[in-house]
Amino acid sequence: MDFEAVKNMIAEQLKVDPAEIKPESRLMEDLKADSANIMVMIMDMEDRFGITVEDDQIMKLKTVGDVAEYIAKVKG
Repeated sequence: MDFEAVKNMIAEQLKVDPAEIKPESRLMEDLKADSANIMVMIMDMEDRFGITVEDDQIMKLKTVGDVAEYIAKVKG
């Protein structure tokens, strides 16, 4: 998955400067996302990338890199 696309989506949702987002940036600790932000991000990912995120995977998505890798894996 294109990290830039994921980074821009997250920056837009969390109102964060995209330049501050790195693959190792933690969604909650570094980017200050809360559980509501995470749920909106998941729904947006599903819409934008045409995927379904399984509930048991949501808690495993801790960093921006995790999100990009998950999308790449699911999209094949």
